[in-house]
Amino acid sequence: MKDLFGKAILDFQTNNTPEDLITETNISEADEMSVAYLFRNYGEMPKPEKKALQLTKGKVLDVGCGAGSHSLFLQSKGFEVTAIDISPKAIEACQLRGLKNVKVQNILDLDHGTFDTLLLLMNGTGIFGTLAETSKYLQKLKSLLAPNGQILIDSSDIIYMFDEDEDGGKWIPGDGYYGELTFTVSYKGETETPFPWLYLDYNTLQNAAHANGLNCELVAEGKHYDYLARLF
Repeated sequence: MKDLFGKAILDFQTNNTPEDLITETNISEADEMSVAYLFRNYGEMPKPEKKALQLTKGKVLDVGCGAGSHSLFLQSKGFEVTAIDISPKAIEACQLRGLKNVKVQNILDLDHGTFDTLLLLMNGTGIFGTLAETSKYLQKLKSLLAPNGQILIDSSDIIYMFDEDEDGGKWIPGDGYYGELTFTVSYKGETETPFPWLYLDYNTLQNAAHANGLNCELVAEGKHYDYLARLF
């Protein structure tokens, strides 16, 4: 992994001539993403993210923390936050931003500690990769919950990205679940190895949660098919 996402974050944090990230998927063309968006403050966050931070309680684990904006907000409010990401450069940027407890860590390899709130935001289901891997991740997250703990996770129903036929139905590929995408990230002329990234519609997430012994409730919906769910 070239860690281009993390490189962009660290470049922005250190004023090292940051550029836009270029993202592309197997169902969409290349699109520019401003790295500054990853550094947004609470007031700039979409409704589901704000709701997640409002519902946060107790000891917190921020999974896939990126530039650390959610953790920094919670830390400023007095929460005990552990922030993890698989990107070494993103973690370096988080440290420079003042996050106290942050480390390079794959959630599947975290084998100690329990938390009252697990946060997975900015399409938190993305790290599952595919629908087939979802149960493995949910079981891992469940094992890290303290008694009465909660998982706050967001995603989007990307059915809107598929063409409609004359009857209003959707043209969806027959191989696999339509929310399974392949992402490619480019930055400053370099391109990352493509990786799987999963968008789950709420009903599919709810079914997966129930199959893994978790309750699931819809707590917020955004402006663009996005939502926040609470698993407990």
